[in-house]
Amino acid sequence: MRAYAIRFDNSILDLSLVNLSYDGCAVETTEQLIPGELLRLSVLERGFVKAAVRWYKDRKAGLLFEPEGYEPAHKQRSAQRPLISAPVVLRRAGRGGYPVQTKDLTRFGCRCEYVERPNIGETVWIRLDGLEALEARTCWLAESNVGLEFLNPIHPAVFDLLLERTQGKLG
Repeated sequence: MRAYAIRFDNSILDLSLVNLSYDGCAVETTEQLIPGELLRLSVLERGFVKAAVRWYKDRKAGLLFEPEGYEPAHKQRSAQRPLISAPVVLRRAGRGGYPVQTKDLTRFGCRCEYVERPNIGETVWIRLDGLEALEARTCWLAESNVGLEFLNPIHPAVFDLLLERTQGKLG
């Protein structure tokens, strides 16, 4: 069955639906899909459904349908994430850094915007004002946001000072 998907950047992919279940489907595509990537899937004359790529191999992918209001499945968080809007510099390996905004932050990771889309599992560096760059691994992608897990958590005392400095920027 013919279908198409809309990616985070509004590009459109042609797909062939090859298997369908209650909560997902398998598709064939000439474009590479990235596990964790969120799509809007449409089967002609059936409307759209949100879907997350669960696997991709040899031009085939498994998609999991997401009900309205569903948050992507993330690893259990180590701590609550205070809502902080603070400027940071995000850098991918072999590339220059660029300023982005954090959306929330813990000692163990953060959610922030991105300009150049990283891959799930890719190592990146994030520099918060007044700190050395922190090495992080990308855990998930959704729209223009990326979830990052710091490879070395921020020391509790340093994190408390960081929160105090950003107190006026709490979201």
